[in-house]
Amino acid sequence: MFDKRIYENIDWGLIGLTLLLCFTGLIVLYSAVHAGSSTSHQVFFKKQLIWLACGLCCMIIVSLISYKNLEKWGIWIYIFCICLLIAVYFFGKKAGGSQRWLELGPVTVQPSEIVKVAVIIILARYFSKKVTRQGFVLKTLMTPFILVMIPFLLIAKQPDLGTSMLILLISVFMTLFVKIARRTFIYMTVSGAAFIPFVWMFLLQDYQKQRILTFLSPDSDTRGAGYHIFQSKIAIGSGMITGKGYLEGTQNALSFLPEQHTDFILTVLAEEWGFIGSSFLLVVYLAFMVWGLNIAAGCRDSFGTILAVGIVSMLFCQVFINVGMIMGLMPVVGVPLPLVSYGGSSVLTSMIGIGILMSISIRRQFSND
Repeated sequence: MFDKRIYENIDWGLIGLTLLLCFTGLIVLYSAVHAGSSTSHQVFFKKQLIWLACGLCCMIIVSLISYKNLEKWGIWIYIFCICLLIAVYFFGKKAGGSQRWLELGPVTVQPSEIVKVAVIIILARYFSKKVTRQGFVLKTLMTPFILVMIPFLLIAKQPDLGTSMLILLISVFMTLFVKIARRTFIYMTVSGAAFIPFVWMFLLQDYQKQRILTFLSPDSDTRGAGYHIFQSKIAIGSGMITGKGYLEGTQNALSFLPEQHTDFILTVLAEEWGFIGSSFLLVVYLAFMVWGLNIAAGCRDSFGTILAVGIVSMLFCQVFINVGMIMGLMPVVGVPLPLVSYGGSSVLTSMIGIGILMSISIRRQFSND
């Protein structure tokens, strides 16, 4: 039977911010695919409408389920997602030198996107049971370290440096939130720095190394490895304060912008709407993050609080990396802008995360659930 308290405590603010991001994303995506008159590109807009509709349905369904059930199901969700990552190696679809996708009938999904939510749930489950005022020490952090490194290594070998680094960053944010002992923090920082050469030699592909070298010296190869960033900077700079106008971006229209409908979609917004339009989108994201942290602060149990912080961290890291990437402040990695970039798996993952936030927001008002 439907619980009336759910309707009475619906977080309309969270819904409003989500719909605003979706609407803005559709406007920018339409421009990104409309500029190149290719019919194959314009299909992306129609597909995104379908994915957003499916995502909203997922958000509603997840919000109706008590987030406390995720604590019970956490280990099984994690195992299922790891199995999907392993299945990618045997049955995955190859594209652009990577093997990241599974074809499920007419639908193609990217398991590495869903894994982000699974990692957040399993870490929140562990941390909520072990949290202490003194903070976590090295011994108690070994289990979450293993839980994070398994998907990190599986995704890094696909290869998908962007998503693997996202999972690592999310886990770092969650670990810092629950507090770790000072000595343990110093030890982990030093160990992480010592681990970098291993990552460079054994985990990174040649093209990924080239992207990092190009980031350190962006003007060394503007027609080769540095082309993406060079064109992105031109588009952002040409937009100036107010932009060139909707559907009037020349960099986009002349197909100078690479991946303009996915990873570099913010450059389309910056060229057409300028600093004002870009700032508006970033302010909406900021409001969303603050709203999510407020939900975490108002939750009455540690699992819900840590879970909400993890979801906010996931969205924040994606926005931070994507914005830094298109401005040349970070290496180019495949990190989409949440609810704005084209991509079914990304949309569903973001909507599921928002559904979890909604569930926490609704049930933090309940006296018993």
